[in-house]
Amino acid sequence: MYDAVTMGELLIDFTPAGRSGQGQMLFECNPGGAPANVAVLLAKLGKKTAFLGKVGTDRFGELLCCTLQDYGVNTEGLMFSKDIHTTLAFVHLAENGERSFSFCRNPGADLTLKEEELNYGIIEQSRVFHFGSLSMTAEPAKTATLKALKHAKNKGLLITFDPNLRESLWESLEDARKAIEEGMKYADILKVSKEELVFLTGKEDPGEGTLQLMRAFDIPLIFVTLGERGCFYRYLHAIGTAPAYSVQMVDSTGAGDSFFGAAIYKVLEIPGGFHQMTVDDVAECARFANAAGALATVNKGGIPALPNRATIDRFFRELK
Repeated sequence: MYDAVTMGELLIDFTPAGRSGQGQMLFECNPGGAPANVAVLLAKLGKKTAFLGKVGTDRFGELLCCTLQDYGVNTEGLMFSKDIHTTLAFVHLAENGERSFSFCRNPGADLTLKEEELNYGIIEQSRVFHFGSLSMTAEPAKTATLKALKHAKNKGLLITFDPNLRESLWESLEDARKAIEEGMKYADILKVSKEELVFLTGKEDPGEGTLQLMRAFDIPLIFVTLGERGCFYRYLHAIGTAPAYSVQMVDSTGAGDSFFGAAIYKVLEIPGGFHQMTVDDVAECARFANAAGALATVNKGGIPALPNRATIDRFFRELK
């Protein structure tokens, strides 16, 4: 039995690592990909996880597979493409640690996952199905994602969704909107950034925006990450905020994934399960998730920067 199965992109983040003797930018090769980050974060917190996706039959694909295995993530659902290379992302960091991306993905191996390659057995053995929208930017991965999502919903899994909008990867923003709205129809827990909330609702106010999404898509729990302002949450008609934690940010690449993975972890820890959550439980989820998100920014890279339970516990002790 798995606590969570995640599905989507598994890729290499090339993160800035100084300059060469000739003054040229150097990049460090780090494993990443939002759904994979969530699987690893949950594994670091002691949960049993699995990953569904596809990489190339190349050195990068091998590195990514081994990385997941090293962290204890099951890779039986990870496929290998003989024809298409592993997806690559180049991370560009601003002085404050905020990042932007350039992708080598036209296509990348992650987009070539076919529905007949899905390991439905892993889904059926899981409590949570987690996905993002980047696996819906092109076929055949889009159909595979929707097939897996519908199967998970039919089997009663808790569905967690992070749209993770990357505008450059879509043919148009209208295509992105339609795909994200399709995903939200199935979501029990949604995590969006403040920019994504505005994109989806046109609302700057998180209370108004989340109310619109809850009513339109019947989503019980919504988190809105607000950067240095922490996060906003809506659980049905109850709303609240949790403050951010001040850290020396180096690279924000995995912060949102660390946040969401930690929130999912806290939901899994509730004795009665998601449907027995209280507003106090949600507030604790947000507090814990904010700490995990903050700690993911103090080191470079996606997966390597994700904190474990000991790191998060020590962080809270030092706050007292």
